Amino acid sequence: MADMGSFRDVVTAWAAGGPGDPARELAVRLPVRTVVLLEGPSDAAAVGALAASRGRDLAAEGVCVLPMGGAMSVGRFAHLLGPPGLGLRLTGLCDEAERPYYVRGLERAGAAQQEFFVCAADLEDELIRALGVARVEELVRAEGDLRALQTFLRQPAQQGRTSQQQVRRFLGTKKGRKIRYGRVLVEALDPDRVPAPLDRLLASL
Repeated sequence: MADMGSFRDVVTAWAAGGPGDPARELAVRLPVRTVVLLEGPSDAAAVGALAASRGRDLAAEGVCVLPMGGAMSVGRFAHLLGPPGLGLRLTGLCDEAERPYYVRGLERAGAAQQEFFVCAADLEDELIRALGVARVEELVRAEGDLRALQTFLRQPAQQGRTSQQQVRRFLGTKKGRKIRYGRVLVEALDPDRVPAPLDRLLASL
Protein backbone atom coordinates (compact mmCIF):
# COMPACT_ATOMS: atom_id res chain seq x y z
CA MET A 1 0.00 0.00 0.00
CA ALA A 2 1.40 3.39 -1.00
CA ASP A 3 2.16 5.79 1.83
CA MET A 4 4.23 8.90 2.43
CA GLY A 5 7.32 6.74 2.92
CA SER A 6 6.80 5.35 -0.56
CA PHE A 7 6.55 8.87 -1.94
CA ARG A 8 9.75 9.87 -0.18
CA ASP A 9 11.53 6.86 -1.63
CA VAL A 10 10.45 7.47 -5.23
CA VAL A 11 11.31 11.18 -5.00
CA THR A 12 14.78 10.33 -3.67
CA ALA A 13 15.25 7.88 -6.54
CA TRP A 14 14.01 10.51 -8.99
CA ALA A 15 16.52 13.05 -7.67
CA ALA A 16 19.25 10.46 -8.19
CA GLY A 17 18.34 10.14 -11.87
CA GLY A 18 15.47 7.67 -11.80
CA PRO A 19 12.04 8.05 -13.42
CA GLY A 20 9.64 10.77 -12.29
CA ASP A 21 6.32 9.09 -13.13
CA PRO A 22 6.06 7.12 -9.84
CA ALA A 23 6.45 10.36 -7.85
CA ARG A 24 3.87 12.14 -10.00
CA GLU A 25 1.37 9.33 -9.57
CA LEU A 26 1.83 9.06 -5.80
CA ALA A 27 1.68 12.83 -5.33
CA VAL A 28 -1.84 12.77 -6.74
CA ARG A 29 -2.97 9.50 -5.19
CA LEU A 30 -1.97 10.22 -1.57
CA PRO A 31 -2.39 13.30 -2.04
CA VAL A 32 0.73 15.32 -1.16
CA ARG A 33 0.31 19.06 -0.59
CA THR A 34 3.60 20.08 1.10
CA VAL A 35 7.17 18.80 1.18
CA VAL A 36 9.45 19.68 4.11
CA LEU A 37 13.02 19.72 2.76
CA LEU A 38 15.63 18.95 5.43
CA GLU A 39 19.37 18.42 5.20
CA GLY A 40 19.45 15.02 6.89
CA PRO A 41 17.62 12.33 8.85
CA SER A 42 18.40 13.82 12.28
CA ASP A 43 16.43 16.92 11.31
CA ALA A 44 13.61 14.69 10.11
CA ALA A 45 13.61 12.84 13.44
CA ALA A 46 13.33 16.14 15.31
CA VAL A 47 10.47 17.40 13.14
CA GLY A 48 8.65 14.09 13.53
CA ALA A 49 9.09 14.09 17.31
CA LEU A 50 7.76 17.64 17.67
CA ALA A 51 4.78 16.88 15.43
CA ALA A 52 3.97 13.76 17.49
CA SER A 53 4.22 15.73 20.75
CA ARG A 54 1.61 18.13 19.41
CA GLY A 55 -0.71 15.40 18.22
CA ARG A 56 0.02 15.96 14.54
CA ASP A 57 0.15 13.22 11.90
CA LEU A 58 1.96 15.03 9.12
CA ALA A 59 1.66 12.20 6.60
CA ALA A 60 -2.11 12.08 7.11
CA GLU A 61 -2.16 15.84 6.54
CA GLY A 62 -0.45 15.45 3.16
CA VAL A 63 2.96 16.57 4.39
CA CYS A 64 6.10 14.70 3.32
CA VAL A 65 9.17 15.19 5.54
CA LEU A 66 12.09 14.57 3.20
CA PRO A 67 15.81 14.43 4.15
CA MET A 68 17.80 15.48 1.07
CA GLY A 69 21.22 14.13 2.02
CA GLY A 70 22.85 17.56 2.21
CA ALA A 71 22.16 21.23 1.57
CA MET A 72 23.68 21.19 -1.91
CA SER A 73 20.79 18.99 -3.08
CA VAL A 74 18.16 21.65 -2.42
CA GLY A 75 18.19 23.01 -5.99
CA ARG A 76 17.58 19.58 -7.46
CA PHE A 77 14.70 18.76 -5.10
CA ALA A 78 13.17 22.22 -5.48
CA HIS A 79 13.22 21.83 -9.28
CA LEU A 80 11.53 18.43 -9.14
CA LEU A 81 8.97 19.21 -6.45
CA GLY A 82 8.37 22.95 -6.75
CA PRO A 83 6.89 25.11 -9.53
CA PRO A 84 8.90 23.57 -12.42
CA GLY A 85 7.96 20.03 -11.35
CA LEU A 86 5.11 18.74 -9.21
CA GLY A 87 4.06 22.22 -8.10
CA LEU A 88 4.00 21.34 -4.41
CA ARG A 89 4.46 23.79 -1.59
CA LEU A 90 8.05 23.63 -0.28
CA THR A 91 9.22 24.50 3.19
CA GLY A 92 11.95 23.36 5.57
CA LEU A 93 14.93 24.22 7.72
CA CYS A 94 18.39 25.31 6.72
CA ASP A 95 21.63 26.13 8.52
CA GLU A 96 22.88 29.71 8.37
CA ALA A 97 26.11 28.63 6.67
CA GLU A 98 24.16 26.75 3.99
CA ARG A 99 21.71 29.57 3.24
CA PRO A 100 23.39 30.52 -0.10
CA TYR A 101 22.62 27.06 -1.51
CA TYR A 102 18.97 27.51 -0.57
CA VAL A 103 18.76 31.03 -1.97
CA ARG A 104 20.17 29.95 -5.35
CA GLY A 105 18.25 26.69 -5.54
CA LEU A 106 14.90 28.17 -4.58
CA GLU A 107 15.35 31.20 -6.85
CA ARG A 108 16.03 28.97 -9.85
CA ALA A 109 12.97 26.87 -9.06
CA GLY A 110 10.75 29.90 -8.48
CA ALA A 111 9.98 28.70 -4.93
CA ALA A 112 9.28 30.96 -1.96
CA GLN A 113 12.38 31.54 0.18
CA GLN A 114 10.40 32.88 3.15
CA GLU A 115 8.97 29.41 3.67
CA PHE A 116 12.36 28.22 4.96
CA PHE A 117 13.44 28.73 8.56
CA VAL A 118 17.11 29.32 9.42
CA CYS A 119 19.03 27.73 12.31
CA ALA A 120 21.95 29.76 13.66
CA ALA A 121 24.45 26.89 13.31
CA ASP A 122 22.32 23.81 12.88
CA LEU A 123 19.28 22.23 14.52
CA GLU A 124 21.36 20.28 17.05
CA ASP A 125 22.96 23.53 18.19
CA GLU A 126 19.51 25.12 18.55
CA LEU A 127 18.27 22.17 20.63
CA ILE A 128 21.35 22.12 22.89
CA ARG A 129 21.00 25.85 23.58
CA ALA A 130 17.29 25.44 24.32
CA LEU A 131 17.88 22.59 26.79
CA GLY A 132 21.22 23.67 28.25
CA VAL A 133 24.36 21.54 28.30
CA ALA A 134 23.64 20.11 31.77
CA ARG A 135 20.24 18.80 30.69
CA VAL A 136 21.68 17.34 27.48
CA GLU A 137 24.31 15.53 29.54
CA GLU A 138 21.52 14.11 31.72
CA LEU A 139 19.85 12.79 28.60
CA VAL A 140 23.14 11.32 27.38
CA ARG A 141 23.43 9.50 30.71
CA ALA A 142 19.85 8.24 30.47
CA GLU A 143 20.54 6.95 26.96
CA GLY A 144 23.55 4.97 28.18
CA ASP A 145 26.13 7.11 26.36
CA LEU A 146 27.81 8.82 29.32
CA ARG A 147 31.00 6.73 29.19
CA ALA A 148 31.31 7.38 25.46
CA LEU A 149 30.88 11.12 26.10
CA GLN A 150 33.51 11.13 28.86
CA THR A 151 35.98 9.33 26.58
CA PHE A 152 35.25 11.79 23.79
CA LEU A 153 35.79 14.80 26.05
CA ARG A 154 39.28 13.58 26.96
CA GLN A 155 40.42 13.75 23.35
CA PRO A 156 42.99 16.52 22.69
CA ALA A 157 40.90 17.90 19.83
CA GLN A 158 38.11 18.78 22.27
CA GLN A 159 40.27 20.90 24.54
CA GLY A 160 39.58 24.61 24.15
CA ARG A 161 36.07 24.09 22.78
CA THR A 162 33.05 25.25 24.75
CA SER A 163 30.88 22.64 26.47
CA GLN A 164 28.15 23.31 23.93
CA GLN A 165 30.54 22.78 21.02
CA GLN A 166 31.82 19.56 22.57
CA VAL A 167 28.36 18.08 23.11
CA ARG A 168 27.26 19.08 19.62
CA ARG A 169 30.31 17.42 18.11
CA PHE A 170 29.76 14.29 20.21
CA LEU A 171 26.28 13.81 18.77
CA GLY A 172 27.78 13.44 15.31
CA THR A 173 30.60 11.03 16.14
CA LYS A 174 28.74 7.72 15.68
CA LYS A 175 26.44 6.59 12.88
CA GLY A 176 22.82 6.93 13.90
CA ARG A 177 23.51 8.95 17.06
CA LYS A 178 22.38 12.29 15.63
CA ILE A 179 19.15 10.71 14.42
CA ARG A 180 18.39 9.19 17.82
CA TYR A 181 19.18 12.40 19.68
CA GLY A 182 17.16 14.45 17.21
CA ARG A 183 14.16 12.70 18.72
CA VAL A 184 15.44 12.50 22.31
CA LEU A 185 16.28 16.20 22.60
CA VAL A 186 12.96 17.35 21.16
CA GLU A 187 10.99 15.05 23.44
CA ALA A 188 12.80 16.56 26.45
CA LEU A 189 11.89 20.16 25.58
CA ASP A 190 9.39 22.15 27.59
CA PRO A 191 6.63 23.36 25.24
CA ASP A 192 7.77 26.98 25.59
CA ARG A 193 11.42 26.15 24.89
CA VAL A 194 11.14 24.82 21.36
CA PRO A 195 13.75 26.56 19.16
CA ALA A 196 12.11 29.25 17.03
CA PRO A 197 13.01 27.81 13.58
CA LEU A 198 11.56 24.40 14.46
CA ASP A 199 8.51 25.89 16.15
CA ARG A 200 7.78 28.19 13.21
CA LEU A 201 8.24 25.37 10.72
CA LEU A 202 5.66 23.16 12.40
CA ALA A 203 3.26 26.07 12.87
CA SER A 204 3.48 26.77 9.13
CA LEU A 205 2.37 23.27 8.15
